[in-house]
Amino acid sequence: MILFESLSMHYGHTSLFKDVNLMLKSNSTYGLIGANGAGKTTLLKLVLGQEEPSAGNIIINKSLKIGALKQDQFKYANDRIIDIVLRGNSNLWEALTQKELLLNKDHITEQDGFKLAELETIIAENDGYIAETNAEIILDGLGIEEKHFREPLSKLSGGYKIRVLLAQCLFAAPDILLLDEPTNHLDILSIQWLENFLINTFKGILLLISHDHDFLNSTCDNILDIDYNTITLYIGNYDKFEQDKQNIAERKQHEKSAIDKRIKKDQIFIERFRAAAARARQAASREKQLKKIKVPEIQTTSRIAPNFAFQQEKKSGKEVLDVSKLCLSFKDIKLFQNLSCKIHRGEKIAILGQNGIGKSSLLKILLNIIPCDSGEIKWGYNAETTYFSQDHQELIKGTSTAFDWLMNTSNISTIEKLRGILGKMLFTQDDANKSVSILSGGEAARLLFAKIMLEKANILILDEPTNHLDLESRVALSSALKIFEGTVVFVSHDRNFVSKVATRIIFLYQKGVIDFKGTYDAFREKYSKFFEN
Repeated sequence: MILFESLSMHYGHTSLFKDVNLMLKSNSTYGLIGANGAGKTTLLKLVLGQEEPSAGNIIINKSLKIGALKQDQFKYANDRIIDIVLRGNSNLWEALTQKELLLNKDHITEQDGFKLAELETIIAENDGYIAETNAEIILDGLGIEEKHFREPLSKLSGGYKIRVLLAQCLFAAPDILLLDEPTNHLDILSIQWLENFLINTFKGILLLISHDHDFLNSTCDNILDIDYNTITLYIGNYDKFEQDKQNIAERKQHEKSAIDKRIKKDQIFIERFRAAAARARQAASREKQLKKIKVPEIQTTSRIAPNFAFQQEKKSGKEVLDVSKLCLSFKDIKLFQNLSCKIHRGEKIAILGQNGIGKSSLLKILLNIIPCDSGEIKWGYNAETTYFSQDHQELIKGTSTAFDWLMNTSNISTIEKLRGILGKMLFTQDDANKSVSILSGGEAARLLFAKIMLEKANILILDEPTNHLDLESRVALSSALKIFEGTVVFVSHDRNFVSKVATRIIFLYQKGVIDFKGTYDAFREKYSKFFEN
């Protein structure tokens, strides 16, 4: 159990939440949601004891073990990956380490023998004899190949290093598990595995921050909403929360409208009969009652979404792209081979597959950013492309302000038009004057979309477009792409986003390519074997 007692947190004059009283129960999952900057990560830090609240208390039984996804990948750079995961259980790891030291001694004393017996007990109590097997199952589920299990962490790329730290966190089996955007570096198959693990294997309190709609829906039986300067508990998954919050807002608005209507009616009566001798007393009585009426306050939510709107200057030909026998390898590893497809105007194509299979590389090949090993690419008549890179630094460079960067890259000199598009992407005047080098991930993503909207290309090439976007922004983006009359080719690990936008799936895997003309839900139904754990 976690108890929040009159909990408040503020930084200077900015209040995140105040006077929060909640109890988080055992064996329950809580999705923590709110606008960017609302205080989600701050709340996790408060639970971990990394920050002190401005007022109030967080009460946690000292016997409960708290686990959190760490970001200290450099600490383990030279450690074997399997050992890093085993370190998640500190008691077991210490016992295994001491046992190895004793067994490597030239001479084992009687005292050493007693110590070994104690260590064997600790190892047995912590399932030490199947620990490596359990660790390997978690690593495999998170997409780490078996050949890397006994290699140093430094052999992996940044995203895969985070997966190893997530595996360490899950292996620890804490009583309280805190996860901040755990799906950020996972592909769709690994997200499915993690979802099943949290639902079926983890027992305890899970406090989860995520912008993945489907992940929240599947894993959470409660939602903690940071809004209106407080934290409100909603029972149920994310879909139920959305409906409940909307119902509450509508009920409050209806209540306010009814009270406003009554006040207006009474004011007319008072003004009409105040001076009339026969009804002056009645008017005075109503005036007294009017002063006692409390009008419910309709607070403004902190959640707002960008106004995405994609247009094309001119239409492309009916056949947008012809890809023939495309092949790509990295070092000695074949990523995809003999990929052939024809893309037609208006299609919304999701490129899916495990991380490292070449999805982002495929987009770059189509744009002639990197070469392929072999094959041919033919763009159709009037094909005009624009590109959203998941690595924003590829496209947003330098130290100019966001406003100047947009002006220079879009060739739009009308200040009003630039200010207007930045406003639609939620940039205030102060935000627009920030250096692009200090923009947050969400700000950089929205700046790129401002550029894309101004370009009015008829083909959008998008690599992980929902990265760094909050839930409201993802919904707004998917809605805008659905009604876009041009063509969209995109890579995404957000299942809800893919299911809403995609009309066709190209799935890359080690044995080949599946070109499925249909929705993501239909693809999953037909190829369920890829999603089984």
